[in-house]
Amino acid sequence: MKRDFIPIPIGSRKRIALVAHDNKKKDLLEWAQYNRDLLVQHELCATGTTGTLLEMALNTKIEKLRSGPLGGDQQIGAKIAEGDVDFILFFWDPLEPQPHDPDVKALLRLAVVWNIPVACNRATADFMISSPLMAESYERILPDFAPHVNRFTDSPLLLETVE
Repeated sequence: MKRDFIPIPIGSRKRIALVAHDNKKKDLLEWAQYNRDLLVQHELCATGTTGTLLEMALNTKIEKLRSGPLGGDQQIGAKIAEGDVDFILFFWDPLEPQPHDPDVKALLRLAVVWNIPVACNRATADFMISSPLMAESYERILPDFAPHVNRFTDSPLLLETVE
């Protein structure tokens, strides 16, 4: 029987990416300080300035990537595709245009493709961090992307044009 999904085990120590647009950095910092004891139990990475601010506020090591507009959003997207992020806290500003909106959209699209939980505001972040699943192992389900990846390798038309 062909499986339509692939289970991905996630341990009790989660790999969390933190991102905040300029107008939301204060909100994320306040939220993170309130939830410090829970957050420091996990591996944290963040984009540019957000990472530096969080590292100082939480007094813990955070892997700092580039600033979002300078590629940090895409670096987190790459970490998602490589299986190195378990969930994202992305406090984004829906009322302020961002010069890197396409990168933001791409990051959120990758999170959906790879079935990564995303909190885009404080209330959702509260629900996520307080879930019993934060302290437990979890099995994330992914679609089987093999048919998409191999879509041309089995095509007689493509094979004829290559020969």
